[in-house]
Amino acid sequence: MLRIRIYTPSQSSRLIYVLDWIFNECLGVEYLVAGIDEEPESSNPAIAYGATLAGAISIPSSGILFETGIKKTEPDVASWQDIPVLFAQKKGGYSIEFDLFGAVFYLLSRYEEYYSYTPDKYGRYPHTEGILFKTGNLSRPLADEWIASLKVMLMQKWGLPLPAKKFKYLPTYDIDMAYSHMYKGVKRIAGAYLRALLKGHLEGIAEKTHVLKKKKPDPYDSFQWMHELHKSNRVRPKFFILAAHKTTPYDKNIRPSHPAMVRLVRQLSKDGDVGVHPSYFSDKAGVVQQEKQSLENIIGSTINISRQHYIRFQIPATPRLLIEFGINEDYSMGYGACLGFRAGTGRSFLWYDLEKEATTALRLHPFCFMDSTAAGTFTGAKAAFTELEIMKKRLAESDSELITIFHNSALGTAAEWAGWQHEYEAFMRSALA
Repeated sequence: MLRIRIYTPSQSSRLIYVLDWIFNECLGVEYLVAGIDEEPESSNPAIAYGATLAGAISIPSSGILFETGIKKTEPDVASWQDIPVLFAQKKGGYSIEFDLFGAVFYLLSRYEEYYSYTPDKYGRYPHTEGILFKTGNLSRPLADEWIASLKVMLMQKWGLPLPAKKFKYLPTYDIDMAYSHMYKGVKRIAGAYLRALLKGHLEGIAEKTHVLKKKKPDPYDSFQWMHELHKSNRVRPKFFILAAHKTTPYDKNIRPSHPAMVRLVRQLSKDGDVGVHPSYFSDKAGVVQQEKQSLENIIGSTINISRQHYIRFQIPATPRLLIEFGINEDYSMGYGACLGFRAGTGRSFLWYDLEKEATTALRLHPFCFMDSTAAGTFTGAKAAFTELEIMKKRLAESDSELITIFHNSALGTAAEWAGWQHEYEAFMRSALA
């Protein structure tokens, strides 16, 4: 059985967390931790961490994996093999000139999100505070690129038959507002008419009237089109459904108890996996549990996946809340205001609770592209999908994974989303080929 020996002066829960992810999950190989004073055998693959040993690939240690608690630090940034790196250390004669293990931990644990910061208007950690944004590297899956380079070194030095990993693409959807005009109830429809009149939006009034009279399809109703798209591409997506019991300025979906919503949720559960999309104020006691239960009652099975509405994923509060209510996989690891890799990877990973110094059972699935964010960044669908293609290429080159977020509203017939349906269909076809 192939095992890579990791020689280190000490062990810690942080180190084991990183080694498990890099070697077991990403590279598909087992490892064995050994003391730094043991003499490595030249014929066996070996990595020396925090020291240099004859015949071993050596990696410097910044010390972050052997600390406890959170200490504000600014990792030294440099370049190694034309890849930007954190915790750089060119002195010492190391094979890899940065603390690869420490840098991975820094990104995956979201270490910097434990520092004090001023939240944005939605109460979120601002992407502008993160080191990847500050260094201009948010659009690159750096952790994946580092691991891909390490894999090449291991294969070249020892000819290791490391398992081949294939790029994966998973389409996901947030159903924030299933319908633009339909099924809103008399009060909400009357209010919408009044607002349109006051603003002089005569075209909007005409559209609403035609939709309500069923002379025109609801512009957000793209569900049949999505069904055919997934069927033709043989893919099972994930749908995160806003099931708020109370309408707020941020939660505008029709209630989960509405017959139209019940029909829709049941249909989506046949086409893909249904998850809860906790409402804007779901950090209040019992709200996540209530919304999760509503969806479970509709589909008749347990739900254990989620993604936060408005990407209001606050560390450590949100993951702890999700764990409490039986969620074991979350898809919120990304930024709502900027495209890119919040944790420096497209691969999933277990959440590490820094304050408790423990690996949890909650698996986080990063996304790097959301339609609404891209629409606010680029002019037109073609430019947005050009950027997505660049991200896909970088992930494919490092054998990683791509998760995108789209909304049914962006894939319908609304004028502001003209061209998105066509571009998305072409992109999915190529990504899943």
